[in-house]
Amino acid sequence: MNPRLAATDLIEHLTERLAAPEPPPPDKPWAAQSLSHGAAGTALLHIERAHSGTGTWRQAHRWIANATAGEVSATETSGLYWGVPAVAFMLHAAAGSSERYGHALAAIDRSVTALAHRRTAAALDRIRRGGLPAFREYDLFSGLTGIGAYLLRRNPGGTAVEGVLTYLVSLTRPLLHEGQAVPGWWVGHDQYTRTSARFPHGHSNQGVAHGITGPLLLLAQATRRGITVDDQPEAIASIQAWCDRWRQTGGTGAWWPECVSLADLRAGRPSQPGPARPSWCYGTPGIARALQLAAVATHDIDLQSRAEQHLIDCLSDPTQLTRLNDAGLCHGWAGIHQTVWRAAQDATTPALREALPPLTAALVRAAGTRTTPDPGFLNGEAGTALALTTGARDTAPLCGWDACLLID
Repeated sequence: MNPRLAATDLIEHLTERLAAPEPPPPDKPWAAQSLSHGAAGTALLHIERAHSGTGTWRQAHRWIANATAGEVSATETSGLYWGVPAVAFMLHAAAGSSERYGHALAAIDRSVTALAHRRTAAALDRIRRGGLPAFREYDLFSGLTGIGAYLLRRNPGGTAVEGVLTYLVSLTRPLLHEGQAVPGWWVGHDQYTRTSARFPHGHSNQGVAHGITGPLLLLAQATRRGITVDDQPEAIASIQAWCDRWRQTGGTGAWWPECVSLADLRAGRPSQPGPARPSWCYGTPGIARALQLAAVATHDIDLQSRAEQHLIDCLSDPTQLTRLNDAGLCHGWAGIHQTVWRAAQDATTPALREALPPLTAALVRAAGTRTTPDPGFLNGEAGTALALTTGARDTAPLCGWDACLLID
């Protein structure tokens, strides 16, 4: 069967399963504000369908109302995937170029802007003191990269965006840790934000979700739009150089270690023996897209061609692809599909576009055999249906939902 037609049928099936929101658990009233697994994320599917005319605004509003039924959190733990920035992202996706939800957006933007200024000030103070960051300071999910991704869409010329970019530039400057020079994004915990025997001295994370290629994507996105601060080109070059330093080459192409420990840094080589699961969040697809966008932003054709080849090599390696056992956006087929679709639009080679029909078919198979219901956006059926929508229509999302992945 034609994969685009199969995707269309599956989208309708998944959407029917996500027709009505349920109230959040009484002991977790904040859960609806989650972009990853709450109503705010699932609303993006219905918003996209309302924009396209395949769904209704009444249906979308049911999910939006569910996500905003309680007090929206603007605490220091709020980030793009939870709390006021998540709700703001959802409302902006619904508004598009219209005045829809205009009053609510105006109020919530003030909260996001104030949050960005507070968190930027705290992060820059931490840098001045010479301490190590944590994921929650800078990453896409909870940190300033995610908040900056929203602000870049809503108010790209604002002082809050300038502050976030200035902070990310500072984040690329090295620190001294345990007598060793480490990159400024070196965190003092493991990939699960814990202290563990494997990473007793912290690590550098290379992934998009929690690592340095998330900030690289935001710096590239801003540069591409003509939004820059002092030393931004040097910061981009510094991250590119780190990725080049830790790029490994095997029989099937390039790959990156998910984490670089202090022992790895001192040895000059990773302890990870080979490529792990390909994914948007940690793997070669997300990293390659970040490098491609950075190359596009800086007009580096050679680097762009290499980044695209890394992605093509990954997609051509059956050993890596067999490690995928999930249909979701974060670390499954939907995330790879959306990442490759976006990369193909900027590509210098037709090979990425030629890879899309097989990827759509693989996503349809994975989504069609899923046995555990999950309505969520990041790991569940809402995000899968959105990636299928891109495959079925072969057009960019109308509501810009994948901007929260920073691959757009």
